Amino acid sequence: MVNLERDLTGLTVEELRRLVGELLGEVARLREENAALKDELARQKGLKGRPKIKPSGMERATAPKTPGAKGKPAKRGTASRRVAEEKQVLKVPAPPGSRFKGYEDFVVQDLRLEARVIRYRRERWVTPDGRTLVAPLPAGVDGQIGPELKRFVLLQHHQGQVTAERITTFLNSVGVTISKRQVVRLLTTKSADLVDEAKAVLRAGLESAAWITVDDTGARHRARNGVTTQIGDERFAFFATTGSKSRQNFLEIMRAGHQDYVLNGAAFAYMRAHALAGPVIDQLSAEPIQHFPDEAAWQAHLDGLGISQLRVHPNPQKIATEGALLGSIDHHGLLDHTVIVSDGAGQFRIGAHALCWVHAERLVHKLIPFNDLQRLAIDRVRQLIWWFYADLKAYQRDPCRQRRSQLRTRFDRIFKRDTGFVTLDRLLARLHARKDELLRVLDRPEIPLHTNGAENDIRCHVTKRKVSGGTWSEPGRDARDACLGLIKTCQKLGVSFFDYLGDRLAVPGAPLIAPLPELIRASPTH
Repeated sequence: MVNLERDLTGLTVEELRRLVGELLGEVARLREENAALKDELARQKGLKGRPKIKPSGMERATAPKTPGAKGKPAKRGTASRRVAEEKQVLKVPAPPGSRFKGYEDFVVQDLRLEARVIRYRRERWVTPDGRTLVAPLPAGVDGQIGPELKRFVLLQHHQGQVTAERITTFLNSVGVTISKRQVVRLLTTKSADLVDEAKAVLRAGLESAAWITVDDTGARHRARNGVTTQIGDERFAFFATTGSKSRQNFLEIMRAGHQDYVLNGAAFAYMRAHALAGPVIDQLSAEPIQHFPDEAAWQAHLDGLGISQLRVHPNPQKIATEGALLGSIDHHGLLDHTVIVSDGAGQFRIGAHALCWVHAERLVHKLIPFNDLQRLAIDRVRQLIWWFYADLKAYQRDPCRQRRSQLRTRFDRIFKRDTGFVTLDRLLARLHARKDELLRVLDRPEIPLHTNGAENDIRCHVTKRKVSGGTWSEPGRDARDACLGLIKTCQKLGVSFFDYLGDRLAVPGAPLIAPLPELIRASPTH
């Protein structure tokens, strides 16, 4: 806060200008706070809030221009390669004396959707020793719902974003006798195998990824606010909905299904980097047991050492737990030299971390100037950032040691400049303090400069939240997250989710799809 009770007498013109700039910055902050309160009040009243500021367009404007012809439009009237073409000859009555000139082709695509009821007559035999033999059901038949119907329900709900109630209504209208309860069971408890494969996808991705992008969004579970975290790269995507967006929660997700806590070199390095007291670290390292199978065993260990009873800052139990989680990640070979690219949220800043340039530039884009000089200062800084961003892209295509040094020096000139606009200067100073994270690409040219991929992935979860609201059961929550992640993973690997479900549900005639974790490991990042 700016002190308004200070004596203004004796101040120079430059000091008065700086004071006015600070006051204008304070006014801008208060205006933003007031606008946020008005938006929240309008939301509670069901009214429209402020219009959102459009993206700055830095990523698209700095994309390299690729010369060449534009993509050719798809030809119409051609049958899909996935579907066998059916031929029908149409005849026309011709008057006597006409000459036959062959055929004129006209291709039509159509869909046949009909309900089927199959009664399996299973043979029963009694063997000489008294045993009863019954003919087994075909593969994929589990209960009274066939595999094709299961695939249809999963596709409609997860990929088509159709609610369970509407799926039930539609199926009843075409002659399928099914209740909403049965549909919900297909979407939850019957999807356990898909949930297991989604966890294996995350494990394979973290074991082999050179980089990952992360993001989160709000979620509702059991009528309570939560958060959905996205993790992925160009080969896979994974979603996990939990009740918190803390760093401990993020580290628990990054264990990829493992439940243990490990004290090793990575764990103790994390504790020292986060100012955990030396005696506590020595106490933990001196114990003979360094591997704990689950949370209960780890908590009992902290209680036995008296660490959980300490009331100091930083919280020893919190830092020790985060370190043990990171130790588990390292122990299982996850995140080995992997760069985490995020929008700058604190929970994601672990290990080798890189900041999204689009989010960084957006902070400058959102500043509100109060006069022409401030508006000009913002425009100049944004133009410098855009040029610098374009050169970072050029460096990614052709890394060079000399150019790397030049870009570091140029970064300092941009973010250390004094524009005279106090709010802008403070923002530039904050961004300069994150120099290593913003320039991580100079050491690792293969990582992306933004988190657009993560935001694109998580958009399907936002749509799902708007259509279906929240979840109530744990299996329902896990199945929703797993299927949305598998859809995105199939899309990135070039696999049809329709074919994937056909193989996993043993639909007759469906093509074989290899396990997605194997496809991920066989597809290295670029």
